[in-house]
Amino acid sequence: MSSAYLLVSHGSRDRRPEIAMQELAKLVSNKLPNSEHLVGIAALEMSSQALHEQIQQFAKSAFCNGRVSQNENNLKIVPLFLLPGVHVMTDIPAEVALAQQAIGQDIIIELQPYLGSHPNLEKLLAKQIAAIKTEAWILLAHGSRRSGSQETVEAMAASLGAVAAYWAGPPSLESRVKELVAAGYREIAILPYFLFAGGITDAIAASIEELKLQFSAVTFQLAQPLGASAELAELIWDLTDR
Repeated sequence: MSSAYLLVSHGSRDRRPEIAMQELAKLVSNKLPNSEHLVGIAALEMSSQALHEQIQQFAKSAFCNGRVSQNENNLKIVPLFLLPGVHVMTDIPAEVALAQQAIGQDIIIELQPYLGSHPNLEKLLAKQIAAIKTEAWILLAHGSRRSGSQETVEAMAASLGAVAAYWAGPPSLESRVKELVAAGYREIAILPYFLFAGGITDAIAASIEELKLQFSAVTFQLAQPLGASAELAELIWDLTDR
């Protein structure tokens, strides 16, 4: 079966996440076993086209223009999201259904598991944690309005020996820092639970600078988000091969 793969991210007005997505798509493409495969990127938001339109356009480019063999066409959609929020559980499946309805059954669209569900994602985060020496860690996620989605972050934080905080909801970064300081910690590191650097990670860095002023006796360190890497590409490829 010949396949094409579409990596779907949230989307951003900042150019850095899109550039990182393009790099990641190349890294995933390098893992494909033969030339009869194609990897593309799409965004759920901040795009001039709705996701279902992007899916249709990519499918046409991949299968109707001869870039991928037309025998048993199969298009796999991989949501590059870390949490099972509304986007993963509701929005993307709805967009995929619209695209499938428009395309018909000549091309079969398969929605793959979201990135945050991969059991080895923890290893990538643990690798970042191991590179920084500190007394306490905060895993800082965006947060979601979907009930129960925080359980994923709480479980990940616990397995990493960290406490969880959320950029878009309680408990906030500042409240977690206050708790740790009250408990006697004077070295605190923050791991952004985000894919790429962008506007939010810039805002997190600015917030930490303010925390440094508020807690002058505490040493703060900020780790990098996951970023485009061969290790991350390996997890993505594994999701498509399940």
